Amino acid sequence: MNVHSSLEKILIATRNGGKLREFQRLLKSSVIEVFGLADLFITKDYEESGSTFAENARMKALLYSLETPIPVLADDSGLEVAALDGRPGVFSARYAGPGASDSDRIERLLSELNDCPGSREARFVCALALAHNGHLLLEAEGECSGLISGQPRGSNGFGYDPIFLFPGLGRTYAELTEEEKNLYSHRANATHALLDKLDSIRK
Repeated sequence: MNVHSSLEKILIATRNGGKLREFQRLLKSSVIEVFGLADLFITKDYEESGSTFAENARMKALLYSLETPIPVLADDSGLEVAALDGRPGVFSARYAGPGASDSDRIERLLSELNDCPGSREARFVCALALAHNGHLLLEAEGECSGLISGQPRGSNGFGYDPIFLFPGLGRTYAELTEEEKNLYSHRANATHALLDKLDSIRK
C-alpha cells in the first residue's frame, strides 16, 4: 500500500469495545470504515513486551498487519502518575495482575497513591502506529494532563477514566460525554496528529 493513497478500511488492533467505539467516532469524519479484531475473526494475541507505549504500538501494528490485507492501526496507551514515578505506565492494563477488572486496577492505584501523599498530577498517553503488510507507515503520539481524583466518579468510559480528573472541565473522563472526551482525550490528540501527518503526505 502506498501511504499517499486513500485509506478506505482500517483494522484497529483491539478487542476493547470502548476503545474501538472511540476510534470509530474519531475516524468518522475521515470516511474510513473501521473494524476491530473480532470483526475480522482474528484470534491471535501478542504480548506487549516493549518498554514504551510507542514500542508496543509499533509491534502490534506490524504483527497484526501480517494477518489481514487492510491497514492496521494499533495503539498503546496508559496512565502515568507523577507521585508513583510514572506508574502504572505501560503496565496500565496489567497493573492489578491477570484477570483483574478496571475496578481492581483503580483500587490498587488509589491505595498506592494514598500511601504516597503529595502531587496528584497525572497524564494519559497514547501512541499510535499504522502498518500494512509488515511495513510501518506512520506513527503519532498524544497526551492529556490531569489529576487523580480521590475516588471514582462517573459511569462513562473505561479503564482509569473514573479517576482521571480533567481540570479544564472539572470532571473525570467518566463524567464526560463521548463527544466531550473525543475533543480532549489523549487518544483524540494522537489520532488528530496521525491524520495531520497523513494529510501532509498526501499533499
